[in-house]
Amino acid sequence: MKNLVLYIHGKGGSAAESEHYRPLFPDREVIGLDYQTFTPWETGAEIFAAVTKLKEQYESIMLIANSIGAYFSMHAGIDGLIGKAYFISPVVNLERLILDMMHWASVTEKQLEAEGVIATDFGEDLSWDYLCYVRAHPIRWTAPTEILYGSRDDLTAYETIKAFAETHNARLTVMEGGEHWFHTAEQMQFLDNWITGGKP
Repeated sequence: MKNLVLYIHGKGGSAAESEHYRPLFPDREVIGLDYQTFTPWETGAEIFAAVTKLKEQYESIMLIANSIGAYFSMHAGIDGLIGKAYFISPVVNLERLILDMMHWASVTEKQLEAEGVIATDFGEDLSWDYLCYVRAHPIRWTAPTEILYGSRDDLTAYETIKAFAETHNARLTVMEGGEHWFHTAEQMQFLDNWITGGKP
C-alpha cells in the first residue's frame, strides 16, 4: 500500500493548492480535499468520511492543513487515522477570533443571539449557532503535529498559538515577518524548508 499526503485548504483556497507539495514528497501521493461545507460540524464530518475512505487505500496518511482547514481537521476525529500533521497558520482558538470579529463589527452577544446571523462590513457573517458550537466543543487533538506561524499573523496572537502548541505537544516554528497567508517567494521557501526538514 502507498503513502499519502492529504492537503486541506483554508478559506478561499482549493484542493489545487496541493500541487505545490508534490515535489516535496516524491515518495508519496499528494491529493487535496475540496470540502463543500463551511462549519466545524459539517466539514469535520466531510473530512472524517474522506480520511476513513482513504485509510483503506493507503498505509499511512500525512496531513497538511491551512488556517481554518486545520481547525476543521481537528474537529474531524481523525487523530488516530493520520501519522503526522503539518499545520500552516492554524486557527486554534476560533472563539477568540469570533469575539474579535464581533468587537470589530460592534456586535454584542445579545444582538447576535437575538438575530442569529449578522453580516459584517468586512465580509464575514457572524453566527450565534457557530459561536455556541465552538464553545461547546473544545479542541481535542493528539496527533503528532508541526505548526508554522508567521510573526505578523493578524488572526491569531503569538500567545494563543504558543499556548496551543504547549498543551497539545506540537512543535512550533515561527517565521519572523511571516503573515497569516504564506504566499511570497520568501515565505514559501521558508514553508518548504520547514516541511522538508531543511534549515528555514
